[in-house]
Amino acid sequence: MARMHARRRGSSGSKKPLTKEKPAWVTLDPKEVEELVVKLGNEGKTMAMVGLVLRDQYAIPSVKIMTGKTISQIFKERKLSTRLPEDLQNLMKRAVSLNEHVKKNPKDRHNKRGLNNIESKIRRLVKYYARMGSIPEGWKYSLDTAKLEIE
Repeated sequence: MARMHARRRGSSGSKKPLTKEKPAWVTLDPKEVEELVVKLGNEGKTMAMVGLVLRDQYAIPSVKIMTGKTISQIFKERKLSTRLPEDLQNLMKRAVSLNEHVKKNPKDRHNKRGLNNIESKIRRLVKYYARMGSIPEGWKYSLDTAKLEIE
């Protein structure tokens, strides 16, 4: 299947490990892994950063295999999650910074198109998250609300 905003095909992202049991090299038990996730979350790290730190520094390939819960589930249980989902926040940051660039450079048509693509991704994600109940039903995206949510 082709990508939405590019004329090329490709496999998407990384693949999960095939094993369903705890690897032999991991010495931590599930409670310790969960406490590490909470500790890193309290330090202000995002869910993606927590996963990277656990993979790179603690050699934990998958929190879900270790604890039976995902990082986002642990964040929700401990009330560490943010008001908006992380991927939506990252797209909104990109849209705000790209909008600043387009205001300074009004003839930059390539980045105007990029801004339109990012905003369409944001609108699709907003519809999805409203349907899933992650954000309020009447929440609407605009650049003004994005600036307020990001800061």
